[in-house]
Amino acid sequence: MRIVVADDSVLLREGLVRLLVEDGHQVVAAVGDGPALVRAVSDHRPDVSIVDIRMPPTHTDEGLRAAIAVRLRLLGTPVLMLSQYVEPAYAGDLLADGCGAIGYLLKDRVARVEEFLDTLHRVAHGGTVLDPQVIAQLLTGRRESALAALTARERQILALMAEGHSNTAITERLVVSVSTVEKHIGTIFTKLGLPPDDARHRRVLAVLTYLRG
Repeated sequence: MRIVVADDSVLLREGLVRLLVEDGHQVVAAVGDGPALVRAVSDHRPDVSIVDIRMPPTHTDEGLRAAIAVRLRLLGTPVLMLSQYVEPAYAGDLLADGCGAIGYLLKDRVARVEEFLDTLHRVAHGGTVLDPQVIAQLLTGRRESALAALTARERQILALMAEGHSNTAITERLVVSVSTVEKHIGTIFTKLGLPPDDARHRRVLAVLTYLRG
C-alpha cells in the first residue's frame, strides 16, 4: 500500500515509517503538521493515511481537522487516526460523512504490530475500526438514547461492528451462526431507522448512531 504518515513526534513518525516499509508498504510522505498532511494527501493520493490527532501548533485537534479537510476534498479517503487519549467525540466527527474507511486507535496499539497492521489494512479497504477502549467508555454510564430499543445481544453485536469486525468474525467471537448474526444486524438497522441501502454504508451509520448515543 501507498501510505502517508503524519505525526509531529519524529521518533514515532520514523518508527512508523520503518515498521511499514519492513512490512512491504511504500511511505510516500512523512509529515509533522496538519497543512503538510493535506498537501501530501492531495499530491500523492495514498491508499491510507496514518494521522496523529494532536499536532502543532496547539496540540489539540489539528490532526483531526486536517483529516476531515482531506476527506472533504477526497471523499472517503481512508484515514487511521492515532491518539494518546480516549475521546469518542473525535470518532463521531470523522464518521459524520458516512463514508467509512476510518480507524481510531490509541497509540499503545501500534506496539501490537500484527493487530495494528490488520487494522490499517481494514481501514484502507473501506472498513471502520474503533479502539476497544473507546467502545468501553461509550458503554459506561449510557442511559436513554436511540439505542434504548436494542437488546443486550444487539448492543454487543453493534459494539463489535464498531470495532471493525466482519459478520464472520462476530460469529466466531459469539459462537453463533452467520444467519443469526445477519438477523440481529438486520434488526439493529430497523430499530435505528436505517432504511435499505448499501450494506457498508448502513454499518457506518449504525456505528455513528452508537457513538452519538
